[in-house]
Amino acid sequence: MNAQNEAIPENKKNNSRKENDQSRIAKLEKVKETYKNGLKWILLGILTGAVVGSISAFFAHGIVLASAFRVKHPQLLFALPFAGLLLVFAYSILSDKNKKGTNLVIESVRRGEKLPVEMAPLIIFSTVLSHLFGASVGREGAALQVGGSLGSSIGRVLHLSEKEQRRIMMCGMSAAFSGLFGTPIAAAIFAIELCTVGSIYYTALLPCTVSALTAHFFAEKVIHAEEPDLALSLMAEMDWSSALYTLLLAIAAALVSIVFVSCAHKAKDLFSKYFPNPYLRIFVSGAIVLLATLALNTNIYNGTGIQLITQTIHEPGTKIFLFAFFLKILFTSVSLGGGFQGGEIVPSLFIGATLGNALSRFLPLDPSLCAALGMTALFCGVTNCPLTALLISFELFGFQASSYFLLAIAISYLFSGNYGLYHSQKILFSKTEEEEINEHTH
Repeated sequence: MNAQNEAIPENKKNNSRKENDQSRIAKLEKVKETYKNGLKWILLGILTGAVVGSISAFFAHGIVLASAFRVKHPQLLFALPFAGLLLVFAYSILSDKNKKGTNLVIESVRRGEKLPVEMAPLIIFSTVLSHLFGASVGREGAALQVGGSLGSSIGRVLHLSEKEQRRIMMCGMSAAFSGLFGTPIAAAIFAIELCTVGSIYYTALLPCTVSALTAHFFAEKVIHAEEPDLALSLMAEMDWSSALYTLLLAIAAALVSIVFVSCAHKAKDLFSKYFPNPYLRIFVSGAIVLLATLALNTNIYNGTGIQLITQTIHEPGTKIFLFAFFLKILFTSVSLGGGFQGGEIVPSLFIGATLGNALSRFLPLDPSLCAALGMTALFCGVTNCPLTALLISFELFGFQASSYFLLAIAISYLFSGNYGLYHSQKILFSKTEEEEINEHTH
């Protein structure tokens, strides 16, 4: 009887040891799986960054060449309506009747769906064409589409799962944005912050970071892509008065971001309503941009307008037309609403820079700082991506005015409400209350 009683505790000890051993093995297996998965996504990030970053850098170079050629030959603007016909024809050949653009990328990332392989070359061709003939469009919005499509193609070749497909598309978006814009830190965060406001895809942080850094290396060191120098000179430390003026500027930028978003969406709706034929729609759009350019007798509103953006930073004494920001809103809304391809992000930076330049005449802040604050605050307002906006401000302008940028971005994020450039973007949590709303942007 005593022997039996002594055997029971011994059996319990043996069982306990087995359970502990099994628990240790299970933990080791999880650690191994984590490291294996991490190594896998580091390699995928490098691959995606190298491929997409290189293509994006050449894409950026193509836009620069097209823009420079248009500046030397301004008569090309007269062919803008006809270039639009060619663009629509190119889309019709590839049977892409519903050009959702960045909205399609956001939807695909959220659902883990594959993007059409022809999307990348099509958006590259149509964006370069739009810039060559003077449509008022950007390039970084197109980068999200190119990156998403190329990332999806890589995932398709490697037979990745649905969840992995989502991650590789975000890698592609980060790589393309980094290769085109030259801001790898912001690019790494932008892709994982954009789709759902209030929820960041941290599982994609490592591959997106590796992808963005690799893309920047290839764009800068291998392909020698040029990036605009927008670094600010030394700024005075923030005090209560400069904080108040920054707050006022940020509120103005938030309101203008709502105007820009509303005009962009309304223009698209009106063009679709009154010109259901895509050929007629884009021809009318091109004709309006052409006539407006001739009436104003300036081409600063055509293309990206990067030269004017740079001027507001490096030539703070420059006085730009007070309502240049509003004219850029109209030019961009008409161009994109009619069907020309490109992006909305650089136009938003143009709008923010010229708004800041206009407000610098009324606010006792450095004009260069006003332009920089306007750019980052307006970018935040139209994308609902405050972390990306903050990182872009650091990479573009330096860290010396970090307090100003942080305050301006926080204000803009709140006061821009639930408006956004991309209808597919979801606002998961309210910006004003601790509640889940899960609704699409306006």
